[in-house]
Amino acid sequence: MPAKVYTDKDADLGVFKNKTLAVLGYGSQGHAHALNLKDSGCKVVIGLYPGSKSRAVAAQQGFKVLDTGEAVRTADVIMVALPDMKQAAVYEKDILPNLSKGKTLIFTHGLAVHFKLIKLHPEIDCVMVAPKGPGHMVRRLYTEGKGMPALIAVAQDKSRKAKKTALAWAKGIGSTRAGVLQTTFKEECETDLFGEQAVLCGGASALVQAGFETLVEAGYQPEMAYFECLHELKLICDLMYESGIAGMRFSISETAKYGDITRGPRVVNAKTKAEMKKILKEIQNGTFVKQWVAEYKGGLKKYNALLKKGEKHLIEKTGSRLRSMMPWMSKKNLKGVQASY
Repeated sequence: MPAKVYTDKDADLGVFKNKTLAVLGYGSQGHAHALNLKDSGCKVVIGLYPGSKSRAVAAQQGFKVLDTGEAVRTADVIMVALPDMKQAAVYEKDILPNLSKGKTLIFTHGLAVHFKLIKLHPEIDCVMVAPKGPGHMVRRLYTEGKGMPALIAVAQDKSRKAKKTALAWAKGIGSTRAGVLQTTFKEECETDLFGEQAVLCGGASALVQAGFETLVEAGYQPEMAYFECLHELKLICDLMYESGIAGMRFSISETAKYGDITRGPRVVNAKTKAEMKKILKEIQNGTFVKQWVAEYKGGLKKYNALLKKGEKHLIEKTGSRLRSMMPWMSKKNLKGVQASY
């Protein structure tokens, strides 16, 4: 059965009339949701911890900034746009003590709720609104009169109106312009984690690095390896994004197509798929989340070491130099506050 798709006609922003909305966190998703909702005519406040670097950015962009607990007390509908591993501590300290009957919690990702890192207040609604793209694109598409597709889900529905709240929020950020699909916290969380680990981030970055290393180790210039294994990947991904895999194949040469359909299955083969199934199982049975929570609570030693190792890879030095030759390419401040770029 195809998923049910909701559009503008299915959502009512009147749900938020005379209500205050709070966004906790002002990073990638948080700033986009807040700005889009404000531009849609909603009353929005921002909740941040004292000393947050994002406070000045949010205030500069026209928001009333409150401490997290005060924002929860003040608002009727509260979005938790905080990093997954920070949610449980903030929930216990600032969110749960300030929740009361009739309020609604919204999450952009299902991890904390699905894997029970938090215990929901029994008298509130809890829903998810998860745009299928990064925050800067959620914002950009909205300002262009378009919208980022999103998922909605309901974890707890004390009011019997939780779905209407989720749809109203989705409309406020522009997602019903494109289409909103209904799912569950379980389905969104497990498929999202799998996609990140096996394909989009883990799979893609490992494939790119392995291809780059193979060419360099064979004596080819790293610049050539970078262009062939990383730079041009965007062009292929854009074609797949626009027209699917078949559409991408329509646009490439016959030689590229032949290599694709005969050599691709040798790289991603039955052994690769078997490992993907193991990764999925570790997500489903909670192994991944337990490991991630333990790593986070243990001070992120392995996490930081692996990131640092990746930053020192030859592909990063090569890419930095080549990208500097492309002035048309947008550059991001990787050390700055997310919402400020």
